Amino acid sequence: ISFMGTSGLYVKTQGSGHVTALIFIRCYCIPQGETSPMKTTWYCPLDLSTVLEEEEDGVIYNVVVKQQHGAPTSSSSRSQCVKAGTEEKLVQHLLHSFAMGDSSFITIFLSTYRSFTSTKRVLDILIDRLQHPPGESTRSQTRQPFNRAVCMVFSMWLSEYPEDFRSLGEPGLLLRLAPLLPSDPSGTEIRGRLLRLAEELSEQALLPDSSSDRTTASPPADPTKFDPTNILGFPAGLIAEQLTKIETELFVRLVPYHCLGSLWSQRDKKGHEGVCWSVRATVRQFNRLANAVMASCLWPTQLRSQQRACLLEKWISVAEECRARKNFSSLYAIVSALQSNPVHRLRRTWLETDREAVRRYEELSNIFSEKDNYSQSRELLKEEGTSKFANLDGKMTKRRQIGSSAQGTVPYLGIFLTDLTMLDTAVKDRLENGYINFDKRRREFEVLAQIRLLQSSCKNCVFLTDEAFLQWYQSVPSLNEEESYRLSNEIEVPCEPSSGRTLNPTVIITRLFTADTFHYHMKSPSVSCLDVDSSPPTNDPIPSALTPSTPIKSHRRSVSCGNNPTNNNKGPGPDMRIVRIRMDLQDGNMYRSILVTSNDKTPTVISSALEKHSQDPKQASRYELIQLLPEGKELVIPATGNVFYAMTSSSVDFLLRRQGGNTPFRSQPISTETSATFPRIKAKGRRHLIGILFPI
Repeated sequence: ISFMGTSGLYVKTQGSGHVTALIFIRCYCIPQGETSPMKTTWYCPLDLSTVLEEEEDGVIYNVVVKQQHGAPTSSSSRSQCVKAGTEEKLVQHLLHSFAMGDSSFITIFLSTYRSFTSTKRVLDILIDRLQHPPGESTRSQTRQPFNRAVCMVFSMWLSEYPEDFRSLGEPGLLLRLAPLLPSDPSGTEIRGRLLRLAEELSEQALLPDSSSDRTTASPPADPTKFDPTNILGFPAGLIAEQLTKIETELFVRLVPYHCLGSLWSQRDKKGHEGVCWSVRATVRQFNRLANAVMASCLWPTQLRSQQRACLLEKWISVAEECRARKNFSSLYAIVSALQSNPVHRLRRTWLETDREAVRRYEELSNIFSEKDNYSQSRELLKEEGTSKFANLDGKMTKRRQIGSSAQGTVPYLGIFLTDLTMLDTAVKDRLENGYINFDKRRREFEVLAQIRLLQSSCKNCVFLTDEAFLQWYQSVPSLNEEESYRLSNEIEVPCEPSSGRTLNPTVIITRLFTADTFHYHMKSPSVSCLDVDSSPPTNDPIPSALTPSTPIKSHRRSVSCGNNPTNNNKGPGPDMRIVRIRMDLQDGNMYRSILVTSNDKTPTVISSALEKHSQDPKQASRYELIQLLPEGKELVIPATGNVFYAMTSSSVDFLLRRQGGNTPFRSQPISTETSATFPRIKAKGRRHLIGILFPI
């Protein structure tokens, strides 16, 4: 492959599918009879790499061989990292990875191993290895590097994830491990830490009631003590500061691996109520703030439209202050509450809202646009993630930077949860030979590393507490969907209701978190929601109250709320939804996440589920797909039906059962005609999804 330059010819030589050299041949005009001075110059003293795969004793390595050209003698270097392997070999590789040039393996393994094994199993394998160390004596050349690796692994593990050892429940494993550690100063220090943890576990075993439940919810607020208009007495900056304080404290305590798709997808499973407690705490705060915004806007039904517009303007100002503090979590909770249909439909209130405030609100709403997989939110996180201040234009930001301390960045966690859930769904857990796919864990770690980087920016933030605001915030009562619509209809009666029945509002249903005590139904996706439709699912006509056409006041807004719930999809594309499928086995088989599109028939979904469970997908005809509904009921999906349209919205849990298997005693199969309107994901297809996650 060659191309002509200004004074010569460039030639690229290739071998085994990769460039091996770039040669420059200088060209001269040579008079007849003279000797040619042509020289060949090597212009590529770069490291040219060859990537190979090698399998050795239960592990597949990606081997990178780098060759240096242009030197007097050619030289090469070799490094390798694990691509896949058996459970035992991956654990043992912890003690050899650094010496083999795979320096990131320990960090990635400790961040993600809970997806494919347990702490107890990892310790069992390491204890067995420590009982048979290499080398004949402690001073041998092979023993000393081994001892250093042992100290490195356990020092990092104890520092980064001490909760893993506390979750063992009993001290037996730690007492077995401690005597096997090296006797040098590093090993002695680690041994002391393990023994102290063993003492803690012994005390917990004697006093089991002493452990506190992290998921305990606060007592319900007293509605009689709630005054919605009191929020107007607090400066917007103070409210945003207090919300940022709450969000920052929760985000710093977040355990990144709780966000892994394989763990987060288990949160609603029976017996997993305490799983991912740090993510649940963030979700509860998101819901609580959204509830406070809605309650303050809807609860005082006797207010005039101009007075209620002041409440909307206050929350828009708070959202703007949250943006200036890089608190994207609170910002999105406020925007989502204002976009919810009970607030969105208040036509007269929005008409009385200041135009400039509405313009700012629309700009803030665009930050969380779903266009191009939340591309604007991602760009902001890249630009401002570790910066001292938000990158905003305007006097407000300049005022805040004068005499202000630097702020950390609190992201909207739903973006990371979505990425990790999609990643868990799109990439196989195991290779065809049964090896654990560690390349998948490397990709997951890239997302977790972003979370940890943002957490580091928040650790030194200092805030003052305002008791008066916190007292108001804690007094806000919870509103469910029915209550919020009742209050909204009291404020503005729906226009032109059909005779004989009440007109149902055209709402896009999105639940924020199924395990919480209250839920909000909003247009925008929540922290834990992945099944969102971008267009109204009902065929009822949109009430005219939602679409005013004539302006009322020149200095007020002349149209309805900023983000109208219209369908922005351009071009066809299959609808999608993530479901969880387990097999009907007696060994407590785990759920696996499966991406179901509107084009998928039952055999396709069953084959994908079997493959996820490391079963033969060719046996799909021997299984039936069953949706698990509340109250122990079951919905049998037709053998040749479209799963996406046959399933109901009440559950995302499915069961694979061999045909002819026994139906559980309490199960009550129901007809497939029970299907109702349910939320969905709007996307451009499975190929587009995987292209976003793993660009080539």
